[in-house]
Amino acid sequence: MGSTESVRIDAWLWAIRAYKTRSAATAACRAGHVRLNGRPVKAAQTVVVGDAIRVRQPGFERLLEVGALISKRVGAEAAARCYIDTTPERPRELVPSVPVRDRGTGRPTKKDRRDMEKLRG
Repeated sequence: MGSTESVRIDAWLWAIRAYKTRSAATAACRAGHVRLNGRPVKAAQTVVVGDAIRVRQPGFERLLEVGALISKRVGAEAAARCYIDTTPERPRELVPSVPVRDRGTGRPTKKDRRDMEKLRG
C-alpha cells in the first residue's frame, strides 16, 4: 500500500481493479463516468483518503470511499482493503423462464403459441 499523500484518480481506480487498464480508467474520466465528491473529474485529479467516488459502469453505479492510497496494481484482496464499497445492493431481475417442449412434438400449434404469449404477458 502506498504512503504518498495523494494519487491520480485514474491510477487509483486502476490499482483497486475498478478498471482493467489505466487507459480505460482515463477514458472513463474523460467521458464523465467518474465523479469525485459529486463533481466530474479529469484523470489527473488527485484523491485523498476519505474522498467519495462514484464510478458508472455498464448497468450500474459503484459508490466507493477511498480508504487508503495506492498507485501500483496489487492483488484483489489487498486492493479491496484500499476502499470502502458503499454501493447499495442491486435488485435481482426476474427472468421469465422459456417454455420447454418435449423433443419430437413438432412445431407449436396456434393454441400453444397463444398460451405461451399469455404466459409472457
